Amino acid sequence: MTLNALIFDVDGTLADTEDVHRLAFNHVFQEFGLDWHWSPELYRELLAISGGRERMAAYGTHLRRRFATDSAFNDFIVTLHRAKTRKYAAMLTEGEVKLRPGIRRLIETAREARVALGIATSSAHSNVVTLLDNNLPPGWRAWFGALESCDSVPDKKPSPAVYRAALAALRCEARHALAFEDTQNGLKAASAAGLAIIITTHRFTREHLFPGADLVVDSAGEPARPMRVLQGDAGGAACVTLELCAQLIERRASAA
Repeated sequence: MTLNALIFDVDGTLADTEDVHRLAFNHVFQEFGLDWHWSPELYRELLAISGGRERMAAYGTHLRRRFATDSAFNDFIVTLHRAKTRKYAAMLTEGEVKLRPGIRRLIETAREARVALGIATSSAHSNVVTLLDNNLPPGWRAWFGALESCDSVPDKKPSPAVYRAALAALRCEARHALAFEDTQNGLKAASAAGLAIIITTHRFTREHLFPGADLVVDSAGEPARPMRVLQGDAGGAACVTLELCAQLIERRASAA
């Protein structure tokens, strides 16, 4: 079975951004005079809800009574989220949020091997652009045949819609693609779209279970910084390579 495409989630997968998001949320809550504070433990639970707006709306249901209509409450959540997005972008630009181990290597080897690259995220398009502008050379947009976000696909994970949109943009069949994810919702989305899946865990998801994932590791790894396999068989590989991705696709096809 041929490997034709790699499709990446963004937050927690391309880069360890989840705590930056959490800090940006807390900054904006304080700015707006809200008595909310999302601790790392609480944020781990809130990650079960895909999308920042949806996360705030679910958490803030008790505020609904302060607004005359549902529309007014929703408008407030949208305003809050826009402020958070601006703060998050500033933090990315000012800080040192780097790509996770193995990600830049995988992107570059995929380009050399003419394996298509795509992004499928429930995050905002602007968040993706800010992150990659600060971590990849100018012109990186041309590297990705698909850049699907909540701005292009409103249905958020665990809906498979964003992966189906990425596959369509790449003109790639799901059986020839592999997704990189970090959450249970991401796993459900990629699985429903028919892709093979590698999960790269982090501080907020390392204790989660990922039934159905083809491989679960603590990062994509580097030769000098090997990954740790948490679930599945990496065949003794020290890091995720295109060869390993192709093997996972072949195993999934053989098991079907």
